Amino acid sequence: MFRSLLFIPGNNPSMLQNADVFLADAVIIDLEDAISIKEKDNARNLVHNYLTTSSVLPKQIVLRINSIDTVWYKKDLDLLKTNKINYLLIPKADSKTIIEVNEYLDTLFSNNNLDEIKLIALVETARGITEIDKFAENKRLCAILLGAEDLTNDLEIKRSETNQEIFYARSKVIFACATNKLISIDTPFTNINDIVGLEKDSAFSKSLGMKARACIHPNQLEIVNRIYSPSNEDINWALEVFKAHQANPNVGAFQLKGKMIDKPIIERAKKIIEKAKLFNLM
Repeated sequence: MFRSLLFIPGNNPSMLQNADVFLADAVIIDLEDAISIKEKDNARNLVHNYLTTSSVLPKQIVLRINSIDTVWYKKDLDLLKTNKINYLLIPKADSKTIIEVNEYLDTLFSNNNLDEIKLIALVETARGITEIDKFAENKRLCAILLGAEDLTNDLEIKRSETNQEIFYARSKVIFACATNKLISIDTPFTNINDIVGLEKDSAFSKSLGMKARACIHPNQLEIVNRIYSPSNEDINWALEVFKAHQANPNVGAFQLKGKMIDKPIIERAKKIIEKAKLFNLM
């Protein structure tokens, strides 16, 4: 489970060495967009050295590989042999991409003694949004991350500060994830100096149903973690509901402070408590 994921360029040794001290729930080591063509092999070698020699690693590591139509794709996947990577972030995700990655992973796992890996689909094309309901059912998938920069480029529209142009895409990701019990991860907020804008947009994103957000700078993490965590008010409400339910375990519905409490409300309270415990907020 995530609230925040921080992108770290795979060719930045200082950020890699300090990755474990950042406040992110997971770090995304980027071998794709953040790396120039001339640096691809050097970045991969640096990441390999970091994963195999560092004594302290982040609690959750995501590897963003290059697209399946590049010469670097399978070389990137060789980093799985370090057994230090928890998730793969698949760029330009659509039905064909997810199927091909799965087939190659089946071969890789059958030929090597590797830990099972989960996939995060990076949906950043019109085709990816259109086909999201198809590949969201994939058993290796655990989350979907919206990539608004590439998506708006694909749509030939301008990315605005209001983000109104990605409302449909956000909604598609949210509903596909809710349907398939996946984590919906919102696109990064690209203006790293606009903390007020980040807070406002993240609060709106959460209100739609997004469960986490990717970040491109460490100074975004505190706000993102706070926004996508249950608030103290939420936690106290959930504890009251759960306590009242325990006192009335055989009652289908009951009142609490004048409000009707039934099964969906109880389930929501349980989820809030689960998240609060996971993120040490109790």
